[in-house]
Amino acid sequence: QVQLVESGGGLVQPGGSLRLSCAASGLIFSISPMAWYRQAPGNQRELVASITTYHSTNYIDSGKGRFTISRDNAKNTVYLEMNSLKPEDTAVYYCNTYVLRPTGRSDYWGQGTQVTVSS
Repeated sequence: QVQLVESGGGLVQPGGSLRLSCAASGLIFSISPMAWYRQAPGNQRELVASITTYHSTNYIDSGKGRFTISRDNAKNTVYLEMNSLKPEDTAVYYCNTYVLRPTGRSDYWGQGTQVTVSS
């Protein structure tokens, strides 16, 4: 059973920083692609950042230069460091991984952690 547990969200002022963590279990973490998504009220869930098993990363355009995704395979944990936060970064942030099977892709999600950027 794959489990993803996020932590690190909270209320932060504009320009502040947060570090989200996602602890994974029930999978071979070192060979699992990992990602962070977010969903703001009224909006669709969007990909914020992803990291492959080879530590190749990809970011949403609005996060480039401000967000850093990283992984620690020894701790089965993926992180999202967010700096220079803006009110438009306010959303629930979800950790994600997926498995490719002959029948298709199976996605796994954490419960989400709220990030609120407000003065």
